[in-house]
Amino acid sequence: MASLNNKVLYTGVTSDLLSRVQQHKQKLYCESFTSKYNCIRLIYFETFSTIEEAIDEEKRIKGGSRASKEKLINTMNPNWKDLWEDTKDW
Repeated sequence: MASLNNKVLYTGVTSDLLSRVQQHKQKLYCESFTSKYNCIRLIYFETFSTIEEAIDEEKRIKGGSRASKEKLINTMNPNWKDLWEDTKDW
């Protein structure tokens, strides 16, 4: 997830992408990082066979630099478009 101006990035893991993105967009948890920094744009996601694989990748991404995160985003979404519109009809 990214803030409106792309200055803040958030990496998380979920078993239900659609519901979780809705929660971020609606700022359901007003004290959360994404609410505080207005991270409401889905700019990158991956799917995995197991939650363990997803958690391992989350940790790898979180441990990386801002530049490595931008490179990863650019491989899937070079325009940093909000992918929510592409996924909400799944």
